[in-house]
Formats: sequence, structure tokens, C-alpha cells
Amino acid sequence: MNTRRIAGTFIAGALVAGLALGGCARIEDRQGYIADEELVSELTPGVDNKASVAKTLGRPTFASQWDDSVWYYVARTTKQLAFVPTKPKTQDVLKITFDKNSNVTKIDRDTTLDQIVQLDPADEKTPVYGRKGGLFNDIFGNIGAVGAGAPPGGPQ
Repeated sequence: MNTRRIAGTFIAGALVAGLALGGCARIEDRQGYIADEELVSELTPGVDNKASVAKTLGRPTFASQWDDSVWYYVARTTKQLAFVPTKPKTQDVLKITFDKNSNVTKIDRDTTLDQIVQLDPADEKTPVYGRKGGLFNDIFGNIGAVGAGAPPGGPQ
């Protein structure tokens, strides 16, 4: 009878812990531009320009880095389980291309996750050449060095 009580207590504790961890461990987040389908469908290549696009959709998430002829509106939904790194669930990229006269030439939409890259920064140290000093040297290393190269009587 004593082992049944211990087993029942263990099972009840495991169920309570599982419910407590399962309820608060899932995080879903939406980031970026929230596209209104009616507004996007109103854009017409050859008719609209940068001013009308900005008035209709607002400022882009980002513009092309080399020239201002491509605007991107990006939205992403991510999910995370407890302390596991965040993973993308959905992504919507609206790409609007302009010509030299700032008129819309092309509107593309991509909803695939192919363009997402997970970067893993290296944890290696970059070598720095020169003096190797510690905190004490960083704080007190310049004492006496101020004006050491100036001629007597000040600069001339």
C-alpha cells in the first residue's frame, strides 16, 4: 500500500509539472509589416508611383541597399518552445520594383521560407596585436603620458 501511495504521488506530481510547463512554454510572435490584402491589390504597375505606394502601404520595411528602386515589406510569424531558439513559422515578403521615374514596374510576393538564413556567430576571439594590458593598465596607463611628446613651453 505504501508503494502505491508513492507511485500515485509521483504520477500526480509529474502531471502537475507537465501541465505547468506546457502551458507557458509556447510562444508565438508576429513581427514586421501587417499587409492589408485590399490595399495591396489596389497597387497597379504603370499607374502607381513611390508616393502613392507610400501613401497606400506606408513606409517599407527596408529599401534596396544599392539603390532605392526596390522596396520590401516583410512580415514573419515565429514560434518558440521554452528555451529553444526561435524558429520561423511563416514569412510574407512583398517586393515592389520601381523604374527611374519612380513608377511601379513589378509587384512580387514570396511566402516561402527559402530565403531565411539562420546565422550562428562564431565564438572565437579576434586577435588584436599591440600591447597586452589588463584592467589596471587600461585605467591608469595614460598617467604621465599626457604632454610627453610636446616641447617645453608648449606647442609652437
